[in-house]
Amino acid sequence: MHPGVRSRNIANQWGVSVATVTALLDLRIKPESVAEAKETVESVLVSTRAFPGCLGVDVLVDTEDEAHLLLIEKWESIEHDQAYRDWRATDAGASALSTIVASRRLTRFVAA
Repeated sequence: MHPGVRSRNIANQWGVSVATVTALLDLRIKPESVAEAKETVESVLVSTRAFPGCLGVDVLVDTEDEAHLLLIEKWESIEHDQAYRDWRATDAGASALSTIVASRRLTRFVAA
């Protein structure tokens, strides 16, 4: 387990015990970076998929706007997801994604 990651079950507002988290990362790629986006994103996702607690990542491309991507990440727990976000904010975890992304929005979900 990654340092600082504690796995625990939490209960959502309906009292359902949840462990896994789905994170949606909505990305807008800079127009001048669309051609290189697939290679850059796939390169970044190698370490994401290898990070402790990552259950998988899917990449979706908007059918009407190739500069609009949605990354669907599955995590064992909110703690694993947060440890990953914290790591990405460090020099060691920094990626090339910031060079091609114009905007991003992260939303996390648990099962209802």
